[in-house]
Amino acid sequence: MLDFPVFDADNHYYEATDAFTRHLDKSMRKRTMQWATIEGKQRLIVGGAINRFIPNPTFDPVSKPGALSDFFRAKSGVGDIRAAFGELDPIEERPEYRDRNARVALMDAQGLESAFMLPTLGVGMEASLEHDPPALLAAFRAFNRWLQEDWGYNFRDRIYTPPYITLVDIDWALEELDHAIEHDARLVLMRPASVAGLPDRKRPADPAHDRFWARVNELGITVAVHGGDSSYAAYEQLWGLTGEAESFRIPVMRRMLSASPIRDFIASLFADHLFERFPNVRLATIETGSDWVKPLRKKLKSLSVQLPDEFPVDPIEIFDTNIWVSPFFEDDVAALVDLVGADRVVFGSDYPHAEGLAEPTAFIKELDGVPDADVRKIMHGNARALATRRPA
Repeated sequence: MLDFPVFDADNHYYEATDAFTRHLDKSMRKRTMQWATIEGKQRLIVGGAINRFIPNPTFDPVSKPGALSDFFRAKSGVGDIRAAFGELDPIEERPEYRDRNARVALMDAQGLESAFMLPTLGVGMEASLEHDPPALLAAFRAFNRWLQEDWGYNFRDRIYTPPYITLVDIDWALEELDHAIEHDARLVLMRPASVAGLPDRKRPADPAHDRFWARVNELGITVAVHGGDSSYAAYEQLWGLTGEAESFRIPVMRRMLSASPIRDFIASLFADHLFERFPNVRLATIETGSDWVKPLRKKLKSLSVQLPDEFPVDPIEIFDTNIWVSPFFEDDVAALVDLVGADRVVFGSDYPHAEGLAEPTAFIKELDGVPDADVRKIMHGNARALATRRPA
């Protein structure tokens, strides 16, 4: 327990089994999400194919919080990741994973004032439906209505659950954004990826999407970009992989590939001058780590010297004004603070995921040597500011 309020920018719920179907138009079910029993196990069928993004999409049983923390710290002797999961819990014994009142009670016990509450399954679903935009939009509208019903976009100013936004259809995105505002959402969520479209993919800051970014700029709502399936299958297939994403069971080659969806996503925003057009857009990167920050900043700095006409405004100044970073606990957090400043770092525990921290406030150990005032910003003040709308 710390002697100041704590705001965790990376908490998670485990979706109910009807999260995508409760409010779904029945005519869309075969094109979106269905459940099927295959070889005695419940499998999620998405877009007509078994989806393996989460190996156990019912979350029953579920891993204990922090079970894989030593694995992700690369401590010796951890062994097989599957064995590292250890004993699992029946989901019915952990109501706080699916019930907001139970979660608030747990947060009280953990010493958390507030948290951004984010999907577990949801961040891996857009990739599986982008070949069928109407189905994609139907599925995520249903998901957002489930989210609002079960969790609320803002529950007592304790739990903030962002609705999911895709830019596949800008009219749809604007409708979802307005619905979010009507229900007191403080942030919206998207994945780090280019945008599926016909006939070609587009970058997120393509002028075709300006109506969405203009509205975000006007409203002053935060955009959270959370790691998931970024549709990098085609890139991975160049290196002999199947391109099929599955959490934890990741081939060694995929672990060593150098492509970074979050770095590419942020780079595209600079290449397309998003923040010059819309300077009030605030973007928080969550569960994408921080290893990408230093090399991207170095590239931006060198390009701004080599190609001054392409960068009329210092990109490093823009980065330090418009982007917040939530590092992994196993990252060099103090080095990130030195690089971007304490005002742009937010702590996230990834609780209750196996790869996260068993106790969220234990993250403070990663801030050893950081001045107390900066620790309070990272552990509370910065996320609290992001949860406060800042109209233009």
